[in-house]
Amino acid sequence: MGKKRIITKTEVEGAGDSKPKVGAAPTRSRLARGILNIRATYNNTKLLLADPYGNALFAGSSGSLGFKGAKKGTPFAAAKVAETLAAKATDMGISEVEVVVKGVGSGRESAIRAFANQGISITSIKDATPVPHNGPRPKKPRRV
Repeated sequence: MGKKRIITKTEVEGAGDSKPKVGAAPTRSRLARGILNIRATYNNTKLLLADPYGNALFAGSSGSLGFKGAKKGTPFAAAKVAETLAAKATDMGISEVEVVVKGVGSGRESAIRAFANQGISITSIKDATPVPHNGPRPKKPRRV
């Protein structure tokens, strides 16, 4: 069983003062501009909202909203992710964003449209989809 510890009044009063609060979140400053990064693949759509310096503020994906399987890559799922991120952005005070799109998925345009419909103005749209210039050697064909 072990020894039993007897707590006196002085120990109880001093126990709560030394530890910092665990659930206390730091307050975020209000921003006017931001960068919206959209990664649209065939299977999923991921959005990341960053400040003008590139530091991440909010992120979301269609999988994190509860979409599963083939539904994650749909334009509807991408629009829902954009709506939730836009709501968080307006709470923070962001009124205009630059959009950087990567990938060839079907959620590219619908994510941008849904973000714009929430009242946030889009200043520029940049397509940063990586394109190979005949880099590595392709895999050899399968023999079936």
